[in-house]
Amino acid sequence: MRVALIDPGSGNLASVRRALERAAEGPIAVEIVREPEALIEADRIVLPGQGAFAACRAGLDALEGMVAALYEQVQVRSKPFLGICVGLQLLAERGLEHRVTPGLAWLPGEVAAMDPRDAGGRALPLPQMGWNALDFVPGSHPILEGLVPGDSAYFVHSYAWRGGEPADLLATTDYGGPVPAILGRGNVVGTQFHVEKSAEVGLRILRNFLSWTPKVRQ
Repeated sequence: MRVALIDPGSGNLASVRRALERAAEGPIAVEIVREPEALIEADRIVLPGQGAFAACRAGLDALEGMVAALYEQVQVRSKPFLGICVGLQLLAERGLEHRVTPGLAWLPGEVAAMDPRDAGGRALPLPQMGWNALDFVPGSHPILEGLVPGDSAYFVHSYAWRGGEPADLLATTDYGGPVPAILGRGNVVGTQFHVEKSAEVGLRILRNFLSWTPKVRQ
């Protein structure tokens, strides 16, 4: 299996590659790529990202031809795709961090500043940083196979997805209220948390991604 790990100039590329290699149940070649042609031969595509939405979008745009190649290989040819942290956020219609920045618009919704509050209305610290439990309907998506509600993943973020279609929301976490944690549609899935830092839960999600045969939903 060939996995293209896109380098947009941010993200834990080495850590993500090691996690993918650990999660694989068969031969795998994970290639960090900056050339759009590399997506043609890939069986699966992963886009990590960390930092600001606008900076990650600029980094992706700086890879000449990559956005068009991503659209062709993922949206047209339906190759399985995983976005991690800001790699998920870039799938939105726009990001509102510091300024309005267009996203790839593969899923409806936008990425906006969080305003988490405790039960007494007091502001919770940002970024949301650390281990938080996942809430989802067991059996609702193959990416969640082998997990149970309450399993924890590692989050680091101050901005989160809002809006969109309920059917695209696969899992949430709680931080002053529900926060989107996993979104997906058809052959596209993304995690707000860092799968590469989420121990056995993250490895299980990556293993599920590598063995996933998506049913494409238009």
